[in-house]
Amino acid sequence: MQIGSIALANRLFVAPMAGVTDRPFRQLCKRLGAGYAVSEMVTSRRDLWDSLKTSRRANHEGETAPIAVQIAGTDAQMMAEAAAYNIDRGAQIIDINMGCPAKKVCNKWAGSALMQDEPLALSIIEAVVAAAAPHGVPVTLKMRTGWCDAQKNAVAIARAAEQAGVQMLTVHGRTREQGYRGHAEYDTIAAVKAAVRVPVVANGDIATPERARDVFAATGADAVMIGRAAQGRPWIFREIAHFLATGEHSAPPLVAEVRRLLLEHLEEHYALYGESTGVRSARKHIGWYVRGLPGGEDFRQRMNRIDDCRVQWQAVADYFDALGAASDRLPPPRAEEGADDEEAAAAGTL
Repeated sequence: MQIGSIALANRLFVAPMAGVTDRPFRQLCKRLGAGYAVSEMVTSRRDLWDSLKTSRRANHEGETAPIAVQIAGTDAQMMAEAAAYNIDRGAQIIDINMGCPAKKVCNKWAGSALMQDEPLALSIIEAVVAAAAPHGVPVTLKMRTGWCDAQKNAVAIARAAEQAGVQMLTVHGRTREQGYRGHAEYDTIAAVKAAVRVPVVANGDIATPERARDVFAATGADAVMIGRAAQGRPWIFREIAHFLATGEHSAPPLVAEVRRLLLEHLEEHYALYGESTGVRSARKHIGWYVRGLPGGEDFRQRMNRIDDCRVQWQAVADYFDALGAASDRLPPPRAEEGADDEEAAAAGTL
């Protein structure tokens, strides 16, 4: 599979999640089988580009290619400038956010709110494509099925976006009105796939290898995008790849491997955020890793009271040492785990 001239390793993608898919998390998912990962959304507001939050999101030091950056905003010229800003900082692919349903974003008419105004949405797409084209950088678009059940216009926007030069489309199988409630539907994604020639990516509720297989079959999509199901379980990508290739489930990961992965993740996390912010923002990742594990909830509550990076790191090491003494492998995931709420974590840079 390719985005423009950029070849991708496989058809299993990491969804952009604000507050989650920072550089350490993207790198980890790529190491564990994801073929492509999109950054947290970067605001198009120039006055915020020098903020610590945006500067971290625009930092791609050591990141493996392809580097894909999602931008969000409501003004065509500002979005074009944001595309250029991120290309200058290493972006090889620019993704336009028309999928985030968070009120913080939609109240400013960004994210999925743009689907209510097709002329504005198209003007943004055209401006971003025009800004990226001289650099040879492809533009992609992530959207929902529509604003509400009565206004499912994903097919119309997909056709217009393709005509304007967008080279890949990702569709989350819910409307903005649904948020993350109910179940994703895949008929609209299949309709988008049938309406365009560029690659189409299916997103929403893909939390198991079986669901990935079924979504590929139901939609004809070129790839699937996984969000919340990868939180604390970044090896889901290799699990899905193994299942699609063999029809069989791979063994759960060794406790020793998960211990090593999480401790390395924490070290990279602290390096990006610094100790004061890093120890706090790492808590959610640790909580996801231990969710459903023996003693995990008690450990999470204790760990949330730790304010020192070294103490936090050692507590995690000790927890997994004790877990490994009882069993070599993690227990298999519970059937109810993993609704795929991409961008559900903190939503919003605007």
